[in-house]
Amino acid sequence: MARNFSKEESSKLKQLISESVSVNTEIETLRGGLNDTIAAVAEEMQVKPSLIKKAIKMAQKRDFNKAREELEIIENILQSTDNLQN
Repeated sequence: MARNFSKEESSKLKQLISESVSVNTEIETLRGGLNDTIAAVAEEMQVKPSLIKKAIKMAQKRDFNKAREELEIIENILQSTDNLQN
């Protein structure tokens, strides 16, 4: 069953949608600029942009220790199976 919105509700929805479109457009613009900057720095430093993006996410989430622990486990797994690769 479709819901009918009052004039006040419709007005609030129009304002919310309009502001949300503006915010999302700004986010896309900022994300594009950030990606360009990451790509330029990555090229200059000869690293993959994905690694820089991963470092940024880790810094934002502050989960460096968790990532380090996971990498140590992965390293141990690979070392323990090294003889399978030969």
